Amino acid sequence: MSNTINISSKLSQFSDQWCPRRIATVDDMQVIVAKISGEFVWHSHDTGDEMFFVQKGTLLMQFRDRTETVSEGEMIVVPAGVEHCPKTNDGQECHILVFEKLATKHTGDVDHEMTVSEYPEI
Repeated sequence: MSNTINISSKLSQFSDQWCPRRIATVDDMQVIVAKISGEFVWHSHDTGDEMFFVQKGTLLMQFRDRTETVSEGEMIVVPAGVEHCPKTNDGQECHILVFEKLATKHTGDVDHEMTVSEYPEI
């Protein structure tokens, strides 16, 4: 049996940034929520695409050749193997949903102090 998931309610359960929480699984995909602020880590995921949906705020998705602005209610797909670095403007907080394969590593093959090895389920 499936239960309704309230995304805003899930986001209200934590305050730390760059520490995703899994809220659902769909076949071999996971749906995670996160609060982000500032700049993350340049990385890529060789085995799968990632989709970022902005619930609140503005996400700046940096690629090596450009930066895409993703506003509330918008999404962006980062293809497998494409190096990217999410960030926000001037320390503003952004709330995102990310859809990715269950096997996707947080920062790909990059080992960084911001890397999270497991996503808690909420």
